[in-house]
Amino acid sequence: MDLGLKDRVYVVTGATRGLGYASAAALVADGAKVVITGREEKAAAEAAASLGADHAVGVGADNADPAAAQRLVDTARERFGRFDGILVSVGGPAPGSAASNTDEQWQAAFDSVFLGAVRLARTAAAELGEGGAIAFVLSGSVYEPIGGLTISNGLRPGLAGFAKSLADEVGPRGIRVLGLLPGRIATDRMRQLDGLAPDPEAARSANESRIPLRRYGTPEEFGRVAAFALSPAASYLTGVMLPVDGGALRGF
Repeated sequence: MDLGLKDRVYVVTGATRGLGYASAAALVADGAKVVITGREEKAAAEAAASLGADHAVGVGADNADPAAAQRLVDTARERFGRFDGILVSVGGPAPGSAASNTDEQWQAAFDSVFLGAVRLARTAAAELGEGGAIAFVLSGSVYEPIGGLTISNGLRPGLAGFAKSLADEVGPRGIRVLGLLPGRIATDRMRQLDGLAPDPEAARSANESRIPLRRYGTPEEFGRVAAFALSPAASYLTGVMLPVDGGALRGF
C-alpha cells in the first residue's frame, strides 16, 4: 500500500529515541523527510544522521520553549521546502502519586507535556494547508488512569480534549488532528516503569497477561501506525484517539 508520503515533510518532536524515533524512521522508510528534535543538539543530530542526511535533520529543542514551534516549522521549509504535518511526542512526566508529586514536577510537566504540545499544534495548524496532519503521542491514561503516573493521568486527557477541539476547528480547512494512545510498548520508559516494581519480570508478565496479544508492542509497530495516521492514506481519519496497545483498551 502506498501511503503517499514521498517527499512530504514532517516535524517529529522527542525523536532521538523511543516512539518518536521509531515514528520518524517509519516516515522516512516510506519516502518522507523529517525534522526531528531532542533536548540535546548532539543527540538530535546523531539520530538524524542515522536516518540519512538527505531525509532528516536534527534540531535541539525543548517543547517548553515558546520559540521552538515556529523555529521547527521554519527549519522544515528552509531545509526541505515544505511542511505537511507534525507528530508531537514528549517524554513521560515524573512518576508518582497525588500525594508525592510536587508542585515543581507538575509545573515542569505542564510546561512541556501540555502547554508545549498545545503551542506546537497551534503553530502547526496556522502553517498547514489542506491535507496537513497533526498527531499527538498520548497514552492509554486518556481513558484509564495508570497506577503511579498521576501527572500523566492528569495531563494526557486534557491534551486529548484539546486535540478534539482543534480537529473541529481546522477540519473545514482540510487539516486532520488525532491522538495516538500507546499501551505497553517495549521502550526505555516502559522498562523504567516496570523497574519500579519489586519484581520487574513478574510485573511485566502480569501486564502481558492482561493484553489480548499477550505481549508488549515494539516501537517499530507503533511507528508504522504513526506514519499511517499522518499520511494521506488516512485522509478521512480525524478527531479520534487511536489505541496502539495490543487490544488492552478494546472496551473503549
